[in-house]
Amino acid sequence: MRFWTTISLILVLSAVGLTYEIAAGRVLAPFFGTSLLTWTAVIATILAGFSLGSALGGLVAERERRGAIATVRAALIATAVLMALSPTALGLIYALGARETAGMLLAVFVAFFPASVLVTLPSPFLARMAVEARPGREGSSLGLVLSAGSLGAIVGAILAGFVALPLFGSAATFAGCGAAALLCIPLVREKTHGSGGKGRSTESGSKVLIGAAALVVVASVAGRSVCRYESGLSCIDVVRQGSAVQLYSDRTQQAAERSIQKEGQGEMSQGLVLPYTQWLWARMDRDLGPAPSVLFIGGGGYTLLTMLLTERPSAQAVAVEIDPLITDVVREHMPWAGAMIEQTGYDAGLDSAGDTEGEGRLGIIHADGRVFLNQTDRRFDAVVMDAFSSGSVPAHLATRETYEHLRTIVDGPVYVNLIDTPNGPLARGIHAILVDLYPYVELAEGRVSQSGRANIVLAASLEPLAPLDALPSGYEAAQLAPGRAFTDDRGWVGHR
Repeated sequence: MRFWTTISLILVLSAVGLTYEIAAGRVLAPFFGTSLLTWTAVIATILAGFSLGSALGGLVAERERRGAIATVRAALIATAVLMALSPTALGLIYALGARETAGMLLAVFVAFFPASVLVTLPSPFLARMAVEARPGREGSSLGLVLSAGSLGAIVGAILAGFVALPLFGSAATFAGCGAAALLCIPLVREKTHGSGGKGRSTESGSKVLIGAAALVVVASVAGRSVCRYESGLSCIDVVRQGSAVQLYSDRTQQAAERSIQKEGQGEMSQGLVLPYTQWLWARMDRDLGPAPSVLFIGGGGYTLLTMLLTERPSAQAVAVEIDPLITDVVREHMPWAGAMIEQTGYDAGLDSAGDTEGEGRLGIIHADGRVFLNQTDRRFDAVVMDAFSSGSVPAHLATRETYEHLRTIVDGPVYVNLIDTPNGPLARGIHAILVDLYPYVELAEGRVSQSGRANIVLAASLEPLAPLDALPSGYEAAQLAPGRAFTDDRGWVGHR
């Protein structure tokens, strides 16, 4: 094998490994969410696989060349198959009942550890080939081997985060990793000085295995994807059940509309469907004046702000939604909210967030909520904190520093939606922040789901909060035990 061929193979396999690692964290989100715990599990598991693969590869590299090459080629074939089937394996383990932290750890290990071992197994043999290809230049050869591994990791991270996952989705990314492994196989070969019958038989068998693996890779793309719409941030499904349209992101319900057909008018919404939005609107309807300016951190299905703009013709809203795909899906599938976006929405942008003269009533900003808060100088009469990453609040939006900054730009109430267990650590942490910053705080808790969690909604204000006439079905006032206020230094780590 030529020197630069081995260096290129090392670079490609390193890129495949890092792309696979990042894709694993993305595809895990619809099943177990995105949190510090899930990413820690993915990174630790895959690095453990890389470590074991390198150790086993060292033993392979010590074998005679023909046997080592055969083993490396077999490892690449197995890598292609396992990588392409990783999402299928993850879904199967979840369907068999894997839940919570223990189930997540099991799923990560079974779905991602084997391929992580095999993708690094060829590297020691390739390093040996590179060093032997340039006698007398072992030092520089070894340096280029290490450099190629690092450069490949950089390339893989960029490909996964900026190209493959946002543009093609997770299933295609895993299949692409498998295809890249298969394309490396023809380059891993021994120089031949003849073609005996045994050599032809071995080569023929290898081609059959490569072809079978290629079919598996192609089939993995043709099979059912993890979700209907996918970006680098969200895995989105839209479900119609009778007259209701439900929006799910990473299998967590974000919004719903119930529509009826009216002759000559198309679909007309009958208002808010999800009880947590009904509580928040009841609270907002009681607290806010006729022309409020309300900030929404997290657009979700845009239903709550649609209700605000419908019932308050002089109101204005700014929605900060990190994922443009969410907005596009709402436009296409949710008639009530989509119509409001079309009629009154405009692209506010971070640079123009403070200048709405001559624009519509709904400013849409596709950015991270915390980044927007750090950069805006606009003032608001109220804020709704309803941002989610999978089934939980992003940690950097659940800190005391975030809410302290909100107090400087929001003159009125703060409304918060959470998903947590009754008296759970997330709810207690946010409640601890609010009671420290605001003299008046109230909360209500919805029905507990099969997962043991419920929507917990809070309102905090500098002025007394008038009591609501009634609560949505299944909601009742709740009390929380004292909790630790989250900070940027010691924040929320996710559901365990």
